[in-house]
Amino acid sequence: MKSGGGRTMDSGLNYIGGAWVGSENDDWSVNVNPARPGHELGRVARSTAGDVRRALEAADTAFPAWKELPGAQRGAFLRKAADLMEQRAERIARTMTEEMGKTLPESRGEVQRGAAILRYYAGEGERASGEVIPAQDGKSLLYTKRIPLGAVGLVTPWNFPVAIPLWKLAPALAYGNTAVLKPASNASLTACAIVEALADAGLPGGVVNLVHGSGAVVGDALLADPRTRGVSFTGSNAVGREIAVKAAQRGIKAQLEMGGKNAVIVMEDADLAKAADLVVSGAMKSTGQKCTATSKAIVMKPVAERFTALLLERIRAIRPGDGLEPDTYFGPAATSAQQQSVLEHIRTGLSEGAKLLAGSPEAPPGEGYYVEPALFAGVTPDMALAREEIFGPVLAVMEADDLDQAIRWANETEYGLSAAIFTNSLAHAMKFVDRVEAGMIKVNAETAGVEYQAPFGGLKRSSSHSREQGRAAMDFFTHIQTVSISLQQEANR
Repeated sequence: MKSGGGRTMDSGLNYIGGAWVGSENDDWSVNVNPARPGHELGRVARSTAGDVRRALEAADTAFPAWKELPGAQRGAFLRKAADLMEQRAERIARTMTEEMGKTLPESRGEVQRGAAILRYYAGEGERASGEVIPAQDGKSLLYTKRIPLGAVGLVTPWNFPVAIPLWKLAPALAYGNTAVLKPASNASLTACAIVEALADAGLPGGVVNLVHGSGAVVGDALLADPRTRGVSFTGSNAVGREIAVKAAQRGIKAQLEMGGKNAVIVMEDADLAKAADLVVSGAMKSTGQKCTATSKAIVMKPVAERFTALLLERIRAIRPGDGLEPDTYFGPAATSAQQQSVLEHIRTGLSEGAKLLAGSPEAPPGEGYYVEPALFAGVTPDMALAREEIFGPVLAVMEADDLDQAIRWANETEYGLSAAIFTNSLAHAMKFVDRVEAGMIKVNAETAGVEYQAPFGGLKRSSSHSREQGRAAMDFFTHIQTVSISLQQEANR
């Protein structure tokens, strides 16, 4: 079966200069379904540095005309792509579920979110993007304007294979840049569906380009090429640090969103049942494979036993399974390597003396990269469970004496992405808001989840300190120019 643009549905082709093409050396990898690893989903191009150079040449060539196009006209392409994504929502959602494992309802929601992101940034061409500043001489026009960077590289992960590419692509394009997208290899077929919608919306060739392959090859080639004027990356801290160094050496912009170790604090005055529902959702939905997932619950000692029992009751009712099955709470880990990484974290927790109330350090029998939902009690601040990102369905419970101690423990990590508190006290809530070290702060809500119209990003090693989404995306994808026009000569005539 052929899809729009000439790409077969099971082929992860590159998209370069307006054409779907294989890699220059005709090399391929195979993507499988993590719920059924024996089921091959399709071939994906394994690209070379030469493929990246061709993509950047196409992006660089397309840039002048795209930049000069009025913003409202650029936005029209994004709106059309949003319409096409909605028309193809079920197909894209199913591809996402089969490729990386999340449940079909979550995948459907992510496709709808992707369409909303496109529509939001479609309107950016009709919004103010500069300011007029009073000139000291009173006779000059002094103002600022925004200009695009040029060709940008976008490197995205597998856990949100529609939302994250689009919350980078949409603002990049809206503000007049051209782009080369490098998705995670095991989410390549989903990335093709996104780019296909943009292509079928009539986007001029070269404005968006897609290159599959390893980070070591494709990512390095993107960073090294002088035509790359900026790189936006979401992924691991180790890779993010390498990108930061290489971008600094070249003097280009780098935007990095990386890890999280997100805490919730549960006060004595909280609605414990509601808090338990939301803590479990934040920790377990999407198999815990969210950078904003809840990883540790810091509970006041007087209610710790009761709250832990509520968590345990809910976690024991969770059924992992194939994301296509209607009663599945969460799907498999996205890859075998991710499954083994989570299981190793569980073993480490046991070796450090934490008590495993639910879950197992071993993979369940049968096919698929599954991990049982895990709940630890007796976790102390010095344990890896309290400090290291796990990126899986594992929740650690810690017992605190008071709010001061709880906030201190929440902050005792190299990360600072998301944090939440459950309380009915405004005083407790505001103290938490003022003192917790996180870029995303929630009160009586789970740590996971962000809104596309609001800035997203973290503190400390979670981020490069720029922000994605909302109008804050403009700060990364544009430069500011200051313009002064002297009107004195005109006045003297």
